[in-house]
Amino acid sequence: MKPTRAAVLLGLLLTTTLAPGCKDFLEKEPLGTTTQDNLFRDPVNSIQAINAVYDVTAWDQGPKWGDPNGQYVAQTYEWMFGDLMTDDAEKGGGGPSDFQSLIELKNWTIPPSSPPVTTLWVHSFTGIARANTVINNIDAGTIDAGLKMRLKGEALFLRAYFYFNLVKSFGGVPLFEKSVTPTEAPNVSRATIAQTYAFIEKDLKAAATMLPEKNTYSAADAGRATKGAANGYLARAIMYQLGTVNGNNHTWQEVYDLTSTIIASNQYSLLANYAAIHQDIGENSSESLFEIQFGTDNNTYGPISIGTTNNIFQNNRGTFGYGFNNPTQNLVDEFEANDPRREVTIIKNNDIVLGILNPVNLSENATGYFSRKVAIIRPPAPEAGPQNIRKLRYADILLMKAEAAAQTGKSAEAIALVNQVRQRARLSTRPPGTTLGTLTYAPANTPAGTLPDLAAGLSGQPLLNAIWHERRVEFAEESLRLWDLIRTGRYLATLPADVRARAQSHVATEPSVNPFPLLPISLNDAQTWKLPQNPGY
Repeated sequence: MKPTRAAVLLGLLLTTTLAPGCKDFLEKEPLGTTTQDNLFRDPVNSIQAINAVYDVTAWDQGPKWGDPNGQYVAQTYEWMFGDLMTDDAEKGGGGPSDFQSLIELKNWTIPPSSPPVTTLWVHSFTGIARANTVINNIDAGTIDAGLKMRLKGEALFLRAYFYFNLVKSFGGVPLFEKSVTPTEAPNVSRATIAQTYAFIEKDLKAAATMLPEKNTYSAADAGRATKGAANGYLARAIMYQLGTVNGNNHTWQEVYDLTSTIIASNQYSLLANYAAIHQDIGENSSESLFEIQFGTDNNTYGPISIGTTNNIFQNNRGTFGYGFNNPTQNLVDEFEANDPRREVTIIKNNDIVLGILNPVNLSENATGYFSRKVAIIRPPAPEAGPQNIRKLRYADILLMKAEAAAQTGKSAEAIALVNQVRQRARLSTRPPGTTLGTLTYAPANTPAGTLPDLAAGLSGQPLLNAIWHERRVEFAEESLRLWDLIRTGRYLATLPADVRARAQSHVATEPSVNPFPLLPISLNDAQTWKLPQNPGY
């Protein structure tokens, strides 16, 4: 399933326009003149409305929310935070001074005007505004009741998705359940972190009751939110609170129960070959609970493109990329001997990638490595990469349940769950195209004894350490490292002393299990909305 873009539908919150979203399920254009009064009287327009919310999840740059002059904001990607701000990656690019904003993120010298941070903020609220249009108007529509319920569930899931990205990064934020007029904007207030999470949980719980299971969608609708995705993000949100601000008094048993529900649904399984997860064949696979949908076209920059610039920003400058987000030696060394996942994740000098030789020029690379998970063959428009971005995989459900089991005294069950992930990894092939001019998956010929099962008697902190290790190598370069380090209380200790001191000046002030720093709120919006700025900015 690959996306198309349809016509702009109507003006929304603070002049935000509603533009349709992702892959094959976006092909039909709205009929006639569409207004909020008649939007949900027609099933085609109703689907276009929810597609417009998905659309924002795919934006890496584009129009600023609420700006009648159409001001554009710069690129932002989750790897800029989840990978680059950790021990998993260095900036890379054209040289030490290339892309100043990334240097600021890496060093915790982030100004409130930071372009990637500003874009994260404004795009999230664009998505929330669009979701609210669906949530607040669809009940009065005259479309089929079953479709109405599903679309509302999708909107609730997506609103929670955007708010989860906000609360992790900025702490408590304004909570909008309906559209806000320009005159109301300066009177909004920040919720606490606990209140923001409670809002997210409410949406995800409601969405889980409204959304279908994955196997009920047609192929044309692959990629839409499901019951499993809602429960998976709810488990993830609770797990994050358990290591940060747990004002909602959550327990590990809740994470265990939610992940058990997903597993028992029999909707998901580990993709047999780890090397295929980030290839075309792995898109919306049995392992996928949620991923951002992309296609390819001849457009370049801006949200009109159905592709993503995510790939060009991270691919080797010697092929067609800009060379950012270079994996560190520290990450490479985390992989156990002969773990096939290392080659699937890492490109080193003169590796053959998708049939193409990839020399690494150290004048344009910070570590000697690139991420293979985002390596693609040059698309017709290099700025329109077709690769979906995987956001939640079934392996994560297994490892979340393993961690919850370990935290609740079920060590044997935790070990068995981790071993499922390790067993799949040891059977992986090499990544596709390791011979010049080919795209075939060569056998890895992994030696016997590689990635042995965890010892049966493992428990306590050694078991947690094993789970955290498994998460790091399984999800390497998938933008989860920062959040795993923060919630487990290990982040600040991984930073150089000067960077750690700066990060500590931005630590959230609400009572927290582990201290964690916050990003600055976009300067313009902090002033316009009269919001208190985060500590130290």
